[in-house]
Amino acid sequence: MTAHIQYRSQIRDCNIGKNVTIVEPVNLYECTIGDNTKIGPFVEIQNGATIGINCSIQSHSFICAKVTIGHYCFIGHGVMFTNDVFKNGKPDPNPDNWKETIIANHVTIGSGVTLLPIIISAINVVIGAGSVVTKDITQSGVYFGNPAKFYKCNA
Repeated sequence: MTAHIQYRSQIRDCNIGKNVTIVEPVNLYECTIGDNTKIGPFVEIQNGATIGINCSIQSHSFICAKVTIGHYCFIGHGVMFTNDVFKNGKPDPNPDNWKETIIANHVTIGSGVTLLPIIISAINVVIGAGSVVTKDITQSGVYFGNPAKFYKCNA
């Protein structure tokens, strides 16, 4: 059996703002990336995802379809966004059934965080490393754990 292995980055049909830094290899397709944003290596950003201005997306992060990240956000290393809740106990091949994730401005997401389809509507939110975010966040502050829970207000 012969396998086709592709090592090249793919940046296809993206709307990329001014002064954006992209460190390859990456897979970016049909997404929007705002001005002055930095994308680290081994990042995938899928179709329809939107990244705001002045953001930093660290290495090995996965931003799936139907994710919107606001302005001035930091996404740590190895952050995983999800859009399929496996409603029938298996992956749903129909993108119409996938859910959105929306992240407000000035949100910091620590390394190794997993986000289920949620909305972080508050600004100045910090999600601690390794947390699993399963519910919407409507109050500014620091959250961590599995599932992530409110810890304290930001100073």
